[in-house]
Amino acid sequence: MKHVRPRTVLAALAATVALALSGCSASSSAAPAASAPASDATEDASWPRTVTHEQGELTLDAAPQRIVSTTPSVTGTLLAIGAPVVASAATAPGTAVADEDGFFRQWGDVARERGVEVLYPNLELDLEAIISAEPDLVVVSTSGADSVLDQYEQIAELFPTVVVNYSDKSWQDLATDLGEITGHEDGAADAIADFDAYVAEAAESLTLPDGPVSVVSYNGPTDDSAIAKETSPWAGILGDLGLEVVGAPDELDTSEQVRQDVAWVSFENLTAAITGTQVWLLSGTPDDVAELTAEPTLQNLEAVTTGQVFELGPTSFRLDYYSATALVDTVVGHLG
Repeated sequence: MKHVRPRTVLAALAATVALALSGCSASSSAAPAASAPASDATEDASWPRTVTHEQGELTLDAAPQRIVSTTPSVTGTLLAIGAPVVASAATAPGTAVADEDGFFRQWGDVARERGVEVLYPNLELDLEAIISAEPDLVVVSTSGADSVLDQYEQIAELFPTVVVNYSDKSWQDLATDLGEITGHEDGAADAIADFDAYVAEAAESLTLPDGPVSVVSYNGPTDDSAIAKETSPWAGILGDLGLEVVGAPDELDTSEQVRQDVAWVSFENLTAAITGTQVWLLSGTPDDVAELTAEPTLQNLEAVTTGQVFELGPTSFRLDYYSATALVDTVVGHLG
């Protein structure tokens, strides 16, 4: 659970905040190359600009030069478009998805190349750390384990803050939105174009299955598993590679709210939900493939009997430019 760490804010807070706000004012409310140093946003007649975000509108007097990300799930997209990120929240370090700094593995090296600092570790909100970073823009997400939306009002009182939703759109759409917010529209367009070209080239090298495929986040026999929908971002990328993704029947979905990305399915219904000629495991590793294929209840799945179960890699669940590129490389490794 996120919380503000109980320290005393220094008396110099007022001066620090005033300095950070001097350029902005809030209103009432061979992978593709995207690892170059962050570029300066174009300074033109489009500033000041008012941008709409998930919590209202924000007026920025000039292009942000010191962006702080409280959401690692968005940091990769900010880096990909060349936005000047100075610090990012970090998750638990040294895991399958995070490096020794707690940065996601797909973009951790890029962050270090650009001098991005750890804002605070373990996704535990530290308001003083945000103040010390002296941002002229703070990015918050609406949901997910890295969301600090409950503290949005606190943060927005101190610094210009935007709230984005990464759960209902592709990384490309998020990049376009962030490009408009930060003045890095060209960076967003370039990252998307580079990725599209990379996917098109990769698609030419694949040997495709005869039927549709299932994309599964498999959680074993004791928990529900997630089955990607045809409207999911994974289906979009795999579709561009020539693979057709088939989702679970609607009647098997246990989700409390309608989602565009996945259907949650109980273990006892997995055999009816997984109908693809291949199974691609989200966040999957070879060990996860071995676990699924060894499960007695799933032995009759077509993909299991034909040996067509593949991992998509540990960084594949939360897609940004870098993890999406890694996903493409993984598919090419299996089908190329």
